[in-house]
Amino acid sequence: MQDDAAIIARVNEILAAHQGMEGSLLPILHAIQEAFGYVPQAALPIIAQDLSLTKAEVHGVMSFYHDFRENPAGRHVLKLCRAEACQSMGADDLAAHAQNKLGIEWHETTKDGAVTLEPVFCLGLCACAPAAMVDGRLVGRVDAARFDALLEEVR
Repeated sequence: MQDDAAIIARVNEILAAHQGMEGSLLPILHAIQEAFGYVPQAALPIIAQDLSLTKAEVHGVMSFYHDFRENPAGRHVLKLCRAEACQSMGADDLAAHAQNKLGIEWHETTKDGAVTLEPVFCLGLCACAPAAMVDGRLVGRVDAARFDALLEEVR
């Protein structure tokens, strides 16, 4: 993990690159997450000051969108759809299997740092439910066996 001085320097570079952009908060948060793999807490007051917002407003936006994370993710991010169409096709059983197999809950990372498990509310693959996303790659019709195969691919 980087020290606060390095984080602050990189955040200031990102803010400068978005200077004068209307509605820049989301692009700034995306750029910071791309740079670090998460949005460090040290970045929030700097963003808030630069955009004339409160730290609470910045945190509120960040926590509203599920793609932003407050902690570093594992080497691989596995997202399982939790929306109604997927639930009707077995997503709850799949989620239980995934959590059991990985030994973690939502928003956690396996002890070896390999996999972070995230819930997502609709991946747009309703006709191929239940759906998952592995490192940005969409996968449909995921059952326990297919989940295990996906897990083997990333480990």
